[in-house]
Amino acid sequence: MRMIKPLARLYEQLRKLPGIGSKSALRLAYHVLDMPAEDVRELADALVNAKEQIHLCSCCFNLSDKDLCEICRDEDRDKSLVCVVEEPQDVAAMEKTRGFKGLYHVLHGVLSPLDGIGPDRLKIKELVMRLQKGVIKEVIVATNSDVEGEATAAYLAQLIKPLGVKVTRIAHGLPVGGDLEYADEVTLYKALENRRDM
Repeated sequence: MRMIKPLARLYEQLRKLPGIGSKSALRLAYHVLDMPAEDVRELADALVNAKEQIHLCSCCFNLSDKDLCEICRDEDRDKSLVCVVEEPQDVAAMEKTRGFKGLYHVLHGVLSPLDGIGPDRLKIKELVMRLQKGVIKEVIVATNSDVEGEATAAYLAQLIKPLGVKVTRIAHGLPVGGDLEYADEVTLYKALENRRDM
């Protein structure tokens, strides 16, 4: 289908977004054209402002609009406890639980030798520097339970333990309300492996 140039450009830019295929990009492009001009300006302004104003926290590397993110600035947080996550969206997921009262450290990825991602491409050196200050007593590794996440967790544990800091890993297993019959083998294995006393 031939498109006029402005529509084609909008469509191509929308297609670059993750999770947006050809049909979704086209539907979104037509939706933008149907929006009032003021709403389109607001959307464009929000995109530009987000890109210009959001950067990485100088301590934990979460997203922030200030030098330190809101969590790092919070005096009520337990400064001796740090949860290591892969991406900023993982911080948001953890915060939804309202159960974690420590700080975070965002790696911005996981080790993946096949993709050329080694320790130097992640925020691992910065984590070690934080730990060497002696304030942090425990690191909770909360990477995903896929091959790369497990490899990253093992690498971090090997790196952190000699520093005298306790290293723990989040449990993996059955979701609350999940049925055994629908769980895959790996999930069931992890659930058994991570069992606890009652």
